Amino acid sequence: MSGCSELRARARKQLGGSIFAEAWVMTMLCYLLYSLIIGAASVTVVGVILLGGPLTYGMCRITLNNARGAKKTEITDLFDGFSKDFVNTFLLELLTSLYVFLWSLLLIIPGIIKSYAYALSFYIQNDSENKDWSYCLHKSEEMMKGHKAELFVLDLSFIGWYIVGSLCLGIGMFFVVPYHLQAKTNFYLELKEQSDAAESNHIGAEEPFNY
Repeated sequence: MSGCSELRARARKQLGGSIFAEAWVMTMLCYLLYSLIIGAASVTVVGVILLGGPLTYGMCRITLNNARGAKKTEITDLFDGFSKDFVNTFLLELLTSLYVFLWSLLLIIPGIIKSYAYALSFYIQNDSENKDWSYCLHKSEEMMKGHKAELFVLDLSFIGWYIVGSLCLGIGMFFVVPYHLQAKTNFYLELKEQSDAAESNHIGAEEPFNY
């Protein structure tokens, strides 16, 4: 697994190398809109869960497109979850929140651990056609086995950036978050590559010899 500095370097390159680059600015604008919508919906828990799933799906799609050079980011990309698979994006947000909450009732630490176990679920949903929320949660748990601490360390590596971003009335935070999300996307892509290779080797090992 690549170190934090390598994942951050890839993220900067994918965002254009500068906070004023088009990809970085567009991703920032999408996150700003995401925050405004979730903030407005936060008057009710139902509102956050109802909108949070599709919008989180959209943010993951944007950073995945950045990483793969698939297309230039557009504001409308944020709303892809509503048109592509609203039911499963909603259920994924609902069940993730519920499971993390229930684990948090035991103590705070189990809830945090579970949230890291489910951290890849929306990326997986983007990459898995016709897979329901249950598959995405279980696949995320499987991929994150032995890697939760690595993602935790990656998150910690952004503390300095968030401190700097909090200056200037906190406006800089909106430039830091896309950088953080893009680095987490690269974390997912590395684990996906490892997981796909392991599955391919397993399938190959099970194939019978042809005589």
